[in-house]
Amino acid sequence: MNIELLVGEIITLLIMAFALGMDAFSVGLGMGMIKLKLKQIFYIGVTIGVFHVWMPLVGMVIGKFLSHSLGIIATLIGGGLLIFLGIQMIYSSFKKEEEPLITPVGFGMFIFAISVSLDSFSVGLSLGIYGARTLLTVLLFGIVSMILTWTGLMVGKRFQGWVGKYSETLGGSILLAFGIKLIFPI
Repeated sequence: MNIELLVGEIITLLIMAFALGMDAFSVGLGMGMIKLKLKQIFYIGVTIGVFHVWMPLVGMVIGKFLSHSLGIIATLIGGGLLIFLGIQMIYSSFKKEEEPLITPVGFGMFIFAISVSLDSFSVGLSLGIYGARTLLTVLLFGIVSMILTWTGLMVGKRFQGWVGKYSETLGGSILLAFGIKLIFPI
């Protein structure tokens, strides 16, 4: 095992985990403006973290199957998905929706968790096609998204959401860049 390749993969996955977690951070900023107890914030972060483990895991399993079946076409599809997700995140960051449509309680928390982790399914699909290390990927995605969710909720409690739009734009830009890198390797 080449240690330099492993470190490079970890850094790449951490950057991608951060990009995906910025969506949860952004939504957490808005949700944090709802009066939530620290116990609720803890459970919301754990729930988002679990969803950011399971969604990319399912995507990676499907992506690995596609990779063996389709080869280079699957790599292009995976890169295209990342580009699409990045553009979609950048586009949605410019919308004027400041108020959350649902509250993160009960069934609303389930909807909230799915909404911020759907993009991690597609990224997992792309990473499965690319052949990333499954356990490393899903653990990093889960831990980073959980921490960013907690951070967003806590910051949202204290501020009026001025960071949210910019963080989602940054996350989308990172996904867009990785999609382009996947399609056009250097």
